[in-house]
Amino acid sequence: MKEKTKAGTLLVLFAFLFVAVLSLHPFGRPTDTRMDDYLIQNGQLETGCNNIVTSVLFDYRALDTLGETTVLFAATCGIFAAFLGRKR
Repeated sequence: MKEKTKAGTLLVLFAFLFVAVLSLHPFGRPTDTRMDDYLIQNGQLETGCNNIVTSVLFDYRALDTLGETTVLFAATCGIFAAFLGRKR
């Protein structure tokens, strides 16, 4: 009975992965590039930055980047506190 359960589980997992791979979007073919085109055309004028990646991270998405940085800082502080807080 266990062998049939293992084989059935493996078959279901394989079927799921097969369907997932078939439904993937083709690599290198974006569906919508309106935002990309806007950022490339207007990024330097609106932000004054020559690097489009930097302008997106620090000007268009500044609050999001600040939130992510805050979470990473808090996690790092928590890890340090856990390791340094141990007393023998």
